Amino acid sequence: MIKRLNVYEAVQWRLKQIFENFDYVYVSFSGGKDSGVLLNLCVDYIRRNLPGRRLGVFHMDYEAQYSQTTEYVKRRLAQDSDILDVYHCCVPFKVTTCTSMHQAFWRPWETSKKDAWVRDMPDGCYTSKDFEFFNDELWDYDFQTSFQRWLRLKKDCQRICCLIGIRTQESFNRWRTIHSDKNYRRFGSLKWTHCIGLRAYNAYPIYDWKTSDIWTANGRFGWDYNRLYDLYYQAGIPIGRQRVASPFISQALSSLAMYKVIDPDTWGKMVSRVNGVNFAGIYGKTLAMGWKSIKCPDGFSWKQYMEFLLKTLPAEIRDNYLDKLRVSIRFWRERGGCLSDNTIKKLRDRNIPISIGAPSTYHTNKRPVRMEYLEDIDIPEFREIPTYKRMCICILKNDHACKYMGFALTKRERELRNRVMNKYRSITYD
Repeated sequence: MIKRLNVYEAVQWRLKQIFENFDYVYVSFSGGKDSGVLLNLCVDYIRRNLPGRRLGVFHMDYEAQYSQTTEYVKRRLAQDSDILDVYHCCVPFKVTTCTSMHQAFWRPWETSKKDAWVRDMPDGCYTSKDFEFFNDELWDYDFQTSFQRWLRLKKDCQRICCLIGIRTQESFNRWRTIHSDKNYRRFGSLKWTHCIGLRAYNAYPIYDWKTSDIWTANGRFGWDYNRLYDLYYQAGIPIGRQRVASPFISQALSSLAMYKVIDPDTWGKMVSRVNGVNFAGIYGKTLAMGWKSIKCPDGFSWKQYMEFLLKTLPAEIRDNYLDKLRVSIRFWRERGGCLSDNTIKKLRDRNIPISIGAPSTYHTNKRPVRMEYLEDIDIPEFREIPTYKRMCICILKNDHACKYMGFALTKRERELRNRVMNKYRSITYD
């Protein structure tokens, strides 16, 4: 009979595969519970099985965070110094913010805003001057990719692997990262790995862990962890919603006000650091920021309401939303979005004109459906259908990237990103 491994035994096998096949390995450490456990797993594995081997730790410092997180990161990075190479990065890359109608991104550690920094820059950290690939167009997620290439050259290694503590329980997007049929650029047959460049991989060793596994490991092995989670628990925040992330992204707005209770000193500095933080903290759970079901004002259609909202925005922000709307309208007219047969039936039952395209080239059983934008539609699959109400929600949520509409990067954004990436790829690898 084949023994079924528990999650701890499975991660030991995965770490064995990683350390045997990559000559440099580092952990992406945010200060959260998942990356903290992953770091502890790797340190324990090296001490038991690979004496003399070193482990990299990559920490992107976003400046504005709970003081408990800052203390934990400082405390944890000081531990196990005999085997850790620490890359504590304080870089003014672009970071998405959904707190403001006027500001689509902010920059941690921006030199021109030094007087308003939430805290002092830590000693011995890496800054933009340490990375020749850095420029003002670089977003935080681009920095992670470029950092890996930079580190591979710095370490002069053949294969490099970044270990990331994501779990599929957290979201559907994380589940797709592991299980999607599009993940064909894996290392060998290891589905929990992904190639992101020349002999450079990301790996997700704890992808199948549950939240309960994380806390069981901390308790059983006596590992240090971010004490912010104790305060979350005392504040009544459910375990599944206790996350450490950039406070200004859309997923964090509903709990932004907790800073006022848990860490009032940091909150006071954040209010003057990023536009709209105080308003988002007050109204993050209300209709004012589009988090709940919203109603179209009397005398307006949803399209008219959208046009009204757009008129209240600065020209640059308004043009951004209009560009995305034009792209979306053209997409649904010419190409069509993939919908299930059940959703297609609901559209037909409501006599909505649609056109079913040929079988999709996407890796899905859904079929491409071409249609015009609707005002609104009352079905559970609301977020899959193109409506002006969805655009209104994006505007009210300050969702400048229109992720609620299912948008990825625009052509212009991709060009800017590719320009940065190609500049660094031009370096000749040995």
